[in-house]
Amino acid sequence: MTFIIQAGKFCLRLLYGILKLLPVKPNKVLFLSRQSDGLSLDFSMLKEELEKREPGIQITAICNRLDDSKSGLLGFGLDTLRSMYHLATSRVCVLDAYWPAVSLLRHKESLTVIQMWHALGKIKKSGYQTLGKESGRGEKLARLLCMHRNYDIIIAGGKAWNPYYCQSFDVTEDKLRNIGLPRIDHLLATEEANRQAAVKAYPVLGEKEVILYAPTFRRGIELRWEPLLDEIDFDRYVLVIKGHPNQQIQCSHPGVLLCPEFSSVDLLAACDYLITDYSAIAVEGAILNKKTYYYLYDYEEYTEKNGINVNPFEAMPGCAFSDAGQLMKNLQSGVYNQKALDDYRAKYLPAELGTSTAKLAQTVIERL
Repeated sequence: MTFIIQAGKFCLRLLYGILKLLPVKPNKVLFLSRQSDGLSLDFSMLKEELEKREPGIQITAICNRLDDSKSGLLGFGLDTLRSMYHLATSRVCVLDAYWPAVSLLRHKESLTVIQMWHALGKIKKSGYQTLGKESGRGEKLARLLCMHRNYDIIIAGGKAWNPYYCQSFDVTEDKLRNIGLPRIDHLLATEEANRQAAVKAYPVLGEKEVILYAPTFRRGIELRWEPLLDEIDFDRYVLVIKGHPNQQIQCSHPGVLLCPEFSSVDLLAACDYLITDYSAIAVEGAILNKKTYYYLYDYEEYTEKNGINVNPFEAMPGCAFSDAGQLMKNLQSGVYNQKALDDYRAKYLPAELGTSTAKLAQTVIERL
């Protein structure tokens, strides 16, 4: 395996050396994503802002949600080659996850690489923090693939997250920009419209109190969330479940909605309570001041196999539970620790809300 990877790197670098002979297009920006097969909300908002501010800007996007099938690997290989041409001819590259061609190759000095990570915080450990862990990447493979190298700027959330961004990406703090992601602006600007759209599609969301359950992705860890179903009074509440894109949840309970046409971000507007675990959706919920609970049924297993940066039992006292019955008893009591949420918002959100898209666009334009 090591020989194959080394040979592949040599071939890619040889080809890229030729491609770098091509001239750079001064107003060209490249978007790269492995989070979806189309532009994400963050990329779409950034694209719109850039086109508004910089007439004549040329934006190329390559989005490939890589799967493990042969056709998926072949398609990603072809997109990797396409990205090499565009990396060689762009002034700025913005990406939202690891992209091999970005980290493996040596780029022109004129190229600026901006890592716009796909989460608003670093609640759970990731990247270099999880090397060698059961739910993380193998250290040897990560080093061979130069994981998270060549980033000039990394977009981060509130400053309290900075040590974890530095550890995750193995960078120094001077590379971080604490401006948040465009989705923050979207959450604030469209809250009422999103709520109305969800209620129109599912009228029951306007008739009962709404609980949104949105757990994180668990690699090599069994999902055991079902005890929640036994504790919820479905005469009073409706439960909306949004699984992680890499780990969808199916449920046929009559009191449960999956709402496939709505994203978890947009459904936040319609919920009264958010239940999550180690997911950064907790930060998005905090933006809208949603009463957030943490269902940590596998706390010891998850912290051993993956690890966390922020312990919800400590960061959100009175809101984190390992037992579904205790969680729902607290939720149904109507006594919520709002001070814990207020302190969380003050600590982990960017200092200024509602300006992330403009600041990110300005960061890109300054590098053109």
